[in-house]
Amino acid sequence: MIAVDERYCAWIPSVLPFAVMALLCLGAVHPELQALQGMASGAKKRPGARIETNLKPIEVHFEDIALKAGLSSANVSGAPQGKKYIVETTGNGVAIFDFDNDGLMDIFLPSAATLDNPEASNSRLYRNLGDLRFEDVTKKAGLDKGGWAQGACAGDYDNDGRPDLFVTYWGQSRLFHNDGGTFSDVTMGAGLKSATALWDTGCTFFDYDLDGKLDIAVSGYVDFDLQKVPTPGSGGYCQWKGMPVMCGPRGLPPGKNRLFHNEGGGRFRDVSQQSKIGAPANCYGFTALASDFDNDGYPDLYVACDSTPSLLYLNQKDGTFQEAGIFAGVALNEDGQEQAGMGVAVADYDQDGFFDILKTNFSDDTPNLFHNNGDGTFTDNVYLSGLGANTQFLGWGAHFLDVDHDGLRDVLIINGHVYPEVDNAKLSTTFRQKRLLYWNVGKGQFVDFSDHSGPGINEAWSSRGSATGDLDNDGSMEVVINNMGARPSLLKNSAPKKNWLLLQLEGTRSNRDAIGARVYVHSGPSRLAAEMQGGAGYLSQNDPRLHFGLGDQTSYDRVEVRWPGGGRESFPGGRTNRIVLLKQGDGRAAATQPSQ
Repeated sequence: MIAVDERYCAWIPSVLPFAVMALLCLGAVHPELQALQGMASGAKKRPGARIETNLKPIEVHFEDIALKAGLSSANVSGAPQGKKYIVETTGNGVAIFDFDNDGLMDIFLPSAATLDNPEASNSRLYRNLGDLRFEDVTKKAGLDKGGWAQGACAGDYDNDGRPDLFVTYWGQSRLFHNDGGTFSDVTMGAGLKSATALWDTGCTFFDYDLDGKLDIAVSGYVDFDLQKVPTPGSGGYCQWKGMPVMCGPRGLPPGKNRLFHNEGGGRFRDVSQQSKIGAPANCYGFTALASDFDNDGYPDLYVACDSTPSLLYLNQKDGTFQEAGIFAGVALNEDGQEQAGMGVAVADYDQDGFFDILKTNFSDDTPNLFHNNGDGTFTDNVYLSGLGANTQFLGWGAHFLDVDHDGLRDVLIINGHVYPEVDNAKLSTTFRQKRLLYWNVGKGQFVDFSDHSGPGINEAWSSRGSATGDLDNDGSMEVVINNMGARPSLLKNSAPKKNWLLLQLEGTRSNRDAIGARVYVHSGPSRLAAEMQGGAGYLSQNDPRLHFGLGDQTSYDRVEVRWPGGGRESFPGGRTNRIVLLKQGDGRAAATQPSQ
């Protein structure tokens, strides 16, 4: 039997028939849960997995320029070859943010350590010097801290105009305050020190109660005790396709999801229990991403869970959340099966006014493309969209980005296996894997364009976290990828680009970063939507500015912003191919002049 928490019963009637409600509240066997999932998500018979199009092919050519750019430090995540424990396999995220406020996006690469030296300092902060050149300023900036780092997110939690950095760890996660180009570890003083060692993975800054101060949500993976974990091959959860492999996550106790409320004055309060974010959910949590999924003006929270149902926390506007992943159709696949959720991207990919969810999963599976139906439910359109064409890849980073500047967001998925042993097993998958790029051809459909997208997409790595951003302020998006046991990748698209707009928001009454704001760019007959978000990809943070492709349009008509808290503001249009600052309450759009 599958037990169903009674707190769901009041929510179900708004989405599902009474008979199904009764079935759930009494408990349901697994086949019935699968049937329920089909009802909730509107699951349909699977069509052909691959989409064809008669449109003229786009031009895309990604190259890896990391070494030329100065990104040369090697990622460390346990032993370089064999992986004895699961903590050595999950890898690390990427954070893109402008730590020194010079108008150029910088790069932070969390890195772990080795089991014989777990407190080594391997994470790196790279300052952007312009012209896609970077300098390692880790020690100078005060970020040369040891420990088993996992993910990172950036946000101005004290509204002083400087982005701060939160880094998750196996051990003790840390909050670094930006003092003006250097960072101080303020974890203890901020009230964020945990009583015991935890394995935190994802994090996101968001203002869940709309009080103008950024709060922090943290996802937990496994309650990991090195002394208690069995050795590879020693049990049922330590085998994969007949091979002895590292154990977990199944068979290990799940970690905890936590929420910290920003009290002001540099202090946070743990509200995990009272908010219900910390209620037991049996989730092996990876990426956490906040978005207003139900368009009620309050940010919700989605957590991708590995080998367990993923979670959708709906904001109840009173400081609490209701977990509704199963009933909304975003916890399982369309067959009612648990998946190994890794990375998450959220965007309105079909521009219908509701924000959708892309989630990556393990090999022998597809990603999910959860289309937001606008009524509290989602439909997994992975096959209808063409994103179900490949099953041999193990996905991590997930991104919606407009590579051809036509106003439609394409999909990029970053891959790499967890078991080095697969290379000797004569399977259809490999440890190092190419990336996947899907071209958005409209009407909710994508074409696999990977083989035509350049060597940066087709070169094989065992990759994990990734982030996108315009690192040289030229209007095209770069991709930074953290690769297991190797240097990072920096993908530059050298193909011709069309017109674009990059928007930077500054809140005054809302949080200064304007995280949670909805932005609509009107250009001719088109209205393009985007959202300011914290956390993305896999344990990562994208460029905080919003990128819009505008095709052949040389100007745009206006920009509308729904600020966190509900205030709406219209800004005048102008010419394209610019970076524009929108300040809350100002009503003017100011073009910025980034330093080069």
